[in-house]
Amino acid sequence: MIEIDIKKQSLLKTLSLYFEKRMSRVLLLGIIQGFPFVLIYTALGLWLRENEFSRTQVGFISLIGITYGFNWLWAPLVDRIRIPWLTDKIGHRRSWIVIMQLIILISLVLWGLNSPKENIWIVGLVGLIIAIASATQDIVTDALRIEQVGKTEQASMSAGAGVMVIGWFTGYKVGGIITLFVADYLEKIDVQNFWQVTFLFLTIIIVACNIALMFFPAENSIERQNEQKKSDQLILNKLGSSNSISNILAWIIGTITGPFVSFFKSKGFKVGIYIITFLFLFKIGEAFLGKMSVIFYDDMGFSKRDIAIYSKGYGYLITIIFTMVGSFFAIRSGLVKAIIIAGILMASTNLLFSALALYGKSELLFATAVILDEITSAVSTVVFVAFISILVDRTYTATHYALMASLATFGKNVFSAFSGFVVDKLEFLNSNESLHNDWAVFFVITFLMVIPSLIFLWVIKDKLGISER
Repeated sequence: MIEIDIKKQSLLKTLSLYFEKRMSRVLLLGIIQGFPFVLIYTALGLWLRENEFSRTQVGFISLIGITYGFNWLWAPLVDRIRIPWLTDKIGHRRSWIVIMQLIILISLVLWGLNSPKENIWIVGLVGLIIAIASATQDIVTDALRIEQVGKTEQASMSAGAGVMVIGWFTGYKVGGIITLFVADYLEKIDVQNFWQVTFLFLTIIIVACNIALMFFPAENSIERQNEQKKSDQLILNKLGSSNSISNILAWIIGTITGPFVSFFKSKGFKVGIYIITFLFLFKIGEAFLGKMSVIFYDDMGFSKRDIAIYSKGYGYLITIIFTMVGSFFAIRSGLVKAIIIAGILMASTNLLFSALALYGKSELLFATAVILDEITSAVSTVVFVAFISILVDRTYTATHYALMASLATFGKNVFSAFSGFVVDKLEFLNSNESLHNDWAVFFVITFLMVIPSLIFLWVIKDKLGISER
């Protein structure tokens, strides 16, 4: 009886983590982070496809997403540079977010004034600007999210990861629903440039997020700044002089090398390489599927409304539930075990899309495949975020998280850019297009792509130094 009471108290304590006030702030950060992905990976792809661009062209233009794989290059600057005037008014992290949000808003206006048929280079360049601003914004929102939780609060970190992912999916899914419904409505009432008008409408979301951001409490970055100054002083001492030039040089060296030295010093060089390799491989298969999923739904004959309801609507509700389940599972059973199980499930659900391609248009099979894919995606994402969050050094929060998250993003964006090319080649080789065998084979390939990362994780699991409970 006493053991049951202890377990019940432990369960209630775990659940209470999700209802702390700071988690509402983490939720907003996730929303801000998730929305730009709608623009890059949903709206832009459909916009180009409906303007008679091929799947190969859509796949290759998605290379703008490779920016997320490189944001660690300028993450050290984001960690250290203070925005003049604005930082003193609203804080270091918030000032960076506001500037990036403003850039995205202006970009939406530029998209609203251009057509991809007439100005594809302008459309692509603006898309790249959105990706860069969004990738920079990710650096800051992730750092601010981690800094809401104490260094030793590993359970709270997993809970925060769950709330962050829920926020991200809220921004991505609800933003996607709004985007697709607005575009669908404007198309049905014969608005000529309905996508451009949709982009102008979406600026309202950016404004709303910035208003909500102003309710954040003022941040305290003194400890982080002091630790960074200590690192600069050590470098300055080694330089053997103290003047304007040496001070600037020490700052530059500390900004660039400090995060990397800290990472490998704390993890060890060999384990650090293992971590980097796993991060690079884990999300490739999922991204390969994700890049072409909307195009697949369109080719199968599903309307934008169908995609909005099943892929964005129902999928969103399922994602919310199973993000919490994944986060809770990570807290109770351990991150490594949770990642391996999530990876196996994530790979397996890809085969359902092969079944849909072979069977043909079926709302029931479509809904089943999408919902199960959303479940595994939610679980795998939240344990992945928690895994990375625990590994960071608070002196270089933004840089360390950006470095590790970017490795995963870089791997999946580089390889998944060829997803449209692979589908087109499979279609060329397939003589029986009515059965959509090209899509069926494509999704089997995405299933196989997940397996190497799981094998590698199993090999290194005992070297990560992460407790299983």
